[in-house]
Amino acid sequence: MKTLSKYLTDFLEHLEIEKNRSDKTIQNYHFYLSRFIEWFGDKSPTSVTAEDIRKYRLWLNKLIDVHGEPLKKNTQNYHLIALRSFLKYLAKRDVKTLPPEKIELMKMPDRDITYLEGSDLHRLLEAPLKNIGTSTNAKLIALRDKAILELLFSSGLRVSELAKLKKENINLKKDEFTITGKGGKSRIIFLSEQARHWIKKYMESRKDMNPYLFVSHDKRTGKQKSAKKDSDDHITSRTVQRTVKKYTKAAGITKEVTPHTLRHSFATDLLQNGADIRSVQSMLGHSSITTTQIYTHITDKQLKKVHKKYHRKDKPKKSS
Repeated sequence: MKTLSKYLTDFLEHLEIEKNRSDKTIQNYHFYLSRFIEWFGDKSPTSVTAEDIRKYRLWLNKLIDVHGEPLKKNTQNYHLIALRSFLKYLAKRDVKTLPPEKIELMKMPDRDITYLEGSDLHRLLEAPLKNIGTSTNAKLIALRDKAILELLFSSGLRVSELAKLKKENINLKKDEFTITGKGGKSRIIFLSEQARHWIKKYMESRKDMNPYLFVSHDKRTGKQKSAKKDSDDHITSRTVQRTVKKYTKAAGITKEVTPHTLRHSFATDLLQNGADIRSVQSMLGHSSITTTQIYTHITDKQLKKVHKKYHRKDKPKKSS
């Protein structure tokens, strides 16, 4: 019988071809499952038992990462999720092994969602237009950054999705467009008037022929920067992250803000204004409603405000 490592190769090909998983996802599964095989030994799938999984969980819990810290609980769960998916794949191929449902994930505490609202959000969105200087190049970069921030908050796009947008993806005569997101799934993205306005202004200021919506510009010349000469590169996710960090500091916001914070802000804004969670799930591109339910505690706070505002408006009469 084939060993675990032989089946692992088949499984990774299955993820790529049949499941259409991203390269990053496949790399992560390869890492997590290779770690298990290295710990367990390259044995037959029939050798895996519930007791082995118990010992593996204990080992993961004591494992020290490259930074000298214990593995985070969610990282431990990622290892178990990968292993469970692998065993599920083997079961579908009628390979005898431990039933995948025997692997239980550890219960995680509610995620602490960071989002912006009110004056903090306003100051961040306005930051690119303050103190930008008078040069054409500085204005071009400021317009790009303004368009990026408005689009992130308007759409809930993931940073990787925004970075790879092409001009042809967006019709500025409409307020919606379609993208192919995580897992190769298509979804509709809606544009606010603000986002559409600033994207248009940035596009009109561009002189290059690069097909991508957002590109890196040289601060001195304003020309497109590229690692390769005459290359049609898009802006990197790391550049977007640095851009958000830069304007967070400029806006005087002390908490950490990332592009994902604006995605959280987008979802929170929708829910607090009455959107149902299924619609928000679709707009975020979550495959499971469970992922979207991380925002439930935020809407619970909103319900408390509603209760306080509208319940028992008539004050109880004092007894004589």
